[in-house]
Amino acid sequence: MALFNCTRQFERFVDATNLAATASGGFAALSTNDRYANEACEAALTVSSPPPYGFRMSSGKYFDDLSVGDAFETGGITLTESAIIDFALTHDPQPFHVNKVAATESIFGGIIASGFQTIAFTFRLFRDTGVLNGTNLGGHGMDEVRWLAPVYPGDTLHVCVSVEKLTPSRSKPDR
Repeated sequence: MALFNCTRQFERFVDATNLAATASGGFAALSTNDRYANEACEAALTVSSPPPYGFRMSSGKYFDDLSVGDAFETGGITLTESAIIDFALTHDPQPFHVNKVAATESIFGGIIASGFQTIAFTFRLFRDTGVLNGTNLGGHGMDEVRWLAPVYPGDTLHVCVSVEKLTPSRSKPDR
């Protein structure tokens, strides 16, 4: 089993960025405290391609190919208000995810993404690097998931995944 640490990076508008370190093996979300400067961004979900500072592998990495300290950076996904609401209507219909008026009156001051949506996009971004191409045997689980700050429409998620620990399987030494 490879224990990965994931850091997620969000961008607000053009220049403000911030990083969130997570507990080992977990996922966490962090966004800057200042609100997105241009709320007019209502386009569909956008995925930057190719990743601006990463690479895409043609074949994935096997356990023996990984080393503690290896790091993989992704492209980005910008969440729009419509993408946030669409996800939440199906999977997490809390008022601050689906209702603009209720969200404005909430502690968040506006619509925010579901934490489960940010986890899904985090995995999507990591998968898109190609690290798992043809080598993924499924997930082992996640520990210590924390949502450190809300994710608003217009935030762009980037992920940096690093290998923190490698433990060969006791029951299936060939994996």
